[in-house]
Amino acid sequence: MGIDVDVIFKIAGVGIVVAFLHTILDQVGKKEYAQWVTLFGFIYILFMVASIVDDLFQKIKSVFLFQG
Repeated sequence: MGIDVDVIFKIAGVGIVVAFLHTILDQVGKKEYAQWVTLFGFIYILFMVASIVDDLFQKIKSVFLFQG
C-alpha cells in the first residue's frame, strides 16, 4: 500500500549509526568530525526521501494523465 518497510528500516538504521558515530566523536573531542558525520547522514537520508517523493509524483502523474 504505502512505502516499503525496508525503506523505513534503512532510514532508522542510518539514523542510529549516525547518532552513534556522532556521540563517539563528540566524546573523543572531534566535534567538527561529528558535525560532518551528521551532515552527511542527513544528506544521504534527504536523497533517499527525494527518490521516494519522485516515485510518488511519477505514480500520481501516471494516474491523472493515464500514462503507463
